Amino acid sequence: MNREQLKERVRKLPMQPGVYLHKDKTGKVIYVGKAKLLKNRVSNYFQAPERLNPKTRQLVSHIADFDIIVTETEFEALVLENSMIKKYKPKYNILLKDDKGYPYIRLNMDAPYPAFSVVSKPGHDGARYFGPYPGRVAARRAIDTISEALHLKTCSRVFPRDIGKDRPCLNQHLGRCCAPCTGKVSPEEYHALIGQAVALFEGDAKRLEKELTEKMNEAAEELQFERAALLRDRLRAVQRLGTRQHVVAGAFAELDVAAFVQGQTRACVCVLHYGGGALQDKEYTLFHLTESDPAEVLSSFIKQYYAQRGAVPKTILLSHELEEQEAVAEYLSSIAERRVELAVPQRGERRVLTRLAEKNAREEIERREKQSERRHKSLELLQNVTGMAALPLRLEAYDISNFAGQDTVGSMVVFTEGQPKKSDYRKFRIACAANGQDDYASMREMLTRRVQRYVDGDEKFTPLPGAFLIDGGLGHVRVCKEVLDSFGLTTPCFGMVKDDHHRTRALVAPDGREFGISATPALFALIGRIQEEVHRFAIEYNRKLGGKKVRGSTLDKIEGIGDKRRAELLRHFGSIENIRQASEQELTRVLPRNAAQAVYDFFHKED
Repeated sequence: MNREQLKERVRKLPMQPGVYLHKDKTGKVIYVGKAKLLKNRVSNYFQAPERLNPKTRQLVSHIADFDIIVTETEFEALVLENSMIKKYKPKYNILLKDDKGYPYIRLNMDAPYPAFSVVSKPGHDGARYFGPYPGRVAARRAIDTISEALHLKTCSRVFPRDIGKDRPCLNQHLGRCCAPCTGKVSPEEYHALIGQAVALFEGDAKRLEKELTEKMNEAAEELQFERAALLRDRLRAVQRLGTRQHVVAGAFAELDVAAFVQGQTRACVCVLHYGGGALQDKEYTLFHLTESDPAEVLSSFIKQYYAQRGAVPKTILLSHELEEQEAVAEYLSSIAERRVELAVPQRGERRVLTRLAEKNAREEIERREKQSERRHKSLELLQNVTGMAALPLRLEAYDISNFAGQDTVGSMVVFTEGQPKKSDYRKFRIACAANGQDDYASMREMLTRRVQRYVDGDEKFTPLPGAFLIDGGLGHVRVCKEVLDSFGLTTPCFGMVKDDHHRTRALVAPDGREFGISATPALFALIGRIQEEVHRFAIEYNRKLGGKKVRGSTLDKIEGIGDKRRAELLRHFGSIENIRQASEQELTRVLPRNAAQAVYDFFHKED
């Protein structure tokens, strides 16, 4: 179907909840989405391309057909969407790895000597289950850490069947195991140790520390020093364990914090798991995404993540509000079989937690993003936003500077592959503005001289850039276009437009089209940096010229007037003539009385 046929189909869609499936020309499903109102949601894909973000534009360019499935409620649509994503694995959906397992630790308390094991999912067999864990390695590490702290067995022997069959293993000699294989540890004593392990798995280390302290003190009072020393060692082990809680990924978390952060070349969702009032574990997933809607990405991630994980905490704090937050909460509640709260905190301790998750996500992105990758991605964004035919590996920016309408200068700075190339910077003393301020005429003179040097074969002005960036608005960039047209050149040019706070908010083309950049952090940073650099270079040159004039000025002849006081006088009065006409009282507002008297006397000695 062509675009008009697709639009016609959209007009006939119902205003009901449901799921839509976009397909490419081969009939393959490339995107699955959920809608509260199908007609409104699907029609958004077929609006003017410039109103869509780059990712959606790319998706729409491949849509040849679409199907819909109408549901009774938004919740049904959400469940169906997740099912369809698993079934088709569409290219443009956020996809998590299906093969990622979230194992559990199983403990059969009915056995005389219970043992921990790692299983794929909980069963309904009366055993205790702890988890889920990020992987089997993390689960096994949790078992080993707690077993070492409490001297539990880690071998595969089954007791009491194997008591006395073999010699105790090395762990017993190293003091790492209470050695039930010797028959000296009763089932009751071993169950007491297992109870302490359960407390640790449930994140209740404080209660266990208190219990061990009380028992240690009791043993000491009864002069059972060997038992007191054993309890002391166990208490220290538990306390050490508490200082590295991240090693033990706790049981069903009471609270999760999920944050989405967009980098320049990647995005990341970080999930922090809290249990027992402490941070237990961290998981993160990286995506090669740019220009993505945080709420959309986070919503897709949350639904898939907890469906795979199989366990949902009572509360999940989010960095961004979800469009269908109530429906997602209902869906997660159906997985957990109890009420699940989704919240986006704005202040207080909960907001501190979401900031921490955002910080972790940002650090994961920065660890993987190379500086060259970020710069190249910024140039790709510039190309996509403005519609340039080629990647602008070389950019040139221009600015005009003057002092009170005098000493007009121009500056040209060069960025290659997103980095300043200072050896290619150029300065221009503007002749046409010698008798007054005219920014347009000054810009025309500077650009004409620059392009003419290129046409004449001057190596210092070769090659031309991929795009000209002008510090100014529509009028300035039109001057640039006129100069380029006069030489028969078609190089793109854009004006860098500032907002009320003097920050670059958009690029403007000579035909008046504006390209917003403030919502794209990487592009906003690149253009902002270029604009600041060209402005700095122009101001610096202007001040240098002004300084040369001042150094030979009449003020140098006055006793007591040095560089600092001379600069203050010129800043306050603006010119030598104004200083000459100032009264003593006016001069004392800038200088000490004796210095002011010296300046006044110098200019009025003939009087």
